[in-house]
Amino acid sequence: QSQFMESGGGLVRPGGSLRLSCAGSRFTSNNYAIGWFRQAPGKERERVSCISVDGRTVRYDDSSKGRFTISRDNAKNTVYLQMNSLTTEDTAVYYCAGQDERIGAPCGNGAYYYWGQGTQVTVSS
Repeated sequence: QSQFMESGGGLVRPGGSLRLSCAGSRFTSNNYAIGWFRQAPGKERERVSCISVDGRTVRYDDSSKGRFTISRDNAKNTVYLQMNSLTTEDTAVYYCAGQDERIGAPCGNGAYYYWGQGTQVTVSS
């Protein structure tokens, strides 16, 4: 595994929806919890959501609760982030990265690896 690859970003109007995809490998599907992060201009990167290998542990941070849904399809080595009710505050570059469950609890405070290049999400009227 070298890095994840994000896709699905774009321009959407406030109130709209987007689904982001994070493509990995069989290795990451078997061993890595996947986190979605975002970074807006002038702001620090923040985690949005996270999902464990088996999908039983899911975390939503304050910015995404009630609006975003994370899921994964390990057969396709892909994690998704469905984003609904988007606002201008959601404008950012979105990244995914992996957290090795063999060395720590999934979606905990451990390090994330194999960061992708990111996909731009712009919410504007």
